[in-house]
Amino acid sequence: MTFDDFNLSKTADGLLPVIIQDATTLKVLMLGYMDRAAFEKTVAEGRVTFFSRTRQALWTKGETSGNFLTVKKMYADCDGDTLLIQAHPAGPTCHRGTTACFDSPEEEGFIRSLSRLIQGRHAEMPDGSYTTKLFIKGPKAIAKKVGEETTEMVIEAVDGNRSRFIYEASDLAYHLLVLLEAMGCTIEDIERELALRHR
Repeated sequence: MTFDDFNLSKTADGLLPVIIQDATTLKVLMLGYMDRAAFEKTVAEGRVTFFSRTRQALWTKGETSGNFLTVKKMYADCDGDTLLIQAHPAGPTCHRGTTACFDSPEEEGFIRSLSRLIQGRHAEMPDGSYTTKLFIKGPKAIAKKVGEETTEMVIEAVDGNRSRFIYEASDLAYHLLVLLEAMGCTIEDIERELALRHR
C-alpha cells in the first residue's frame, strides 16, 4: 500500500483521514490526518505520525507524552479515501489521559480485560496473588490445573448442572488465560488460528 493508492480528490485539503483502532481491544481510539510525508514516515518507522492541521507540521503521536501508537496493520477502506490503522497504544491516546478521544463505552469485553490483568500480574508478580503463585509454579503446573478444571467442567456438563457447569467453565477460562500468558501466547493468537481454520 502506498499513498498514491488513495483517492484524495474529495477529501478535506487533500489529506488522508486515518482512524486509529486498538489492535487488541478493537476500540476506536482517535481520528487524525496524514499527508504523504506523514504516511511514509508511519510506514518507515512503524509508529503513527499525523499531519497536524493546526500546526501545519508532522506530528508523531507520543513524541511528547511517550504514548506512541505502534502500527500492527493498515487497511484502506472500500472507496480508497480513508485509512484504518490497528495499533498498540503505549498509554492513553487522548490528551485528557483517557483511553480514547471518543467518550464511548469501553468496548473491551471482560475476558480481554481479565487477560490484560493477568499479563500485568505476570509482569509485576505481586506478593499474595494467586495468579503470581501459578506463574511461579510454571507452565507444567498451570497445564495440570487446566486439565483438572476441564474434567470438573465435563462432569457438570454430563450431569446437566447448568449453574455448576458455568462455574467450572469460568475456572477453566481463567486458568487457560494464565496458561496462554505463561506460554507467551495471547487471545489474538487463538483468534488468528481459528480464523485460518474458518477460511
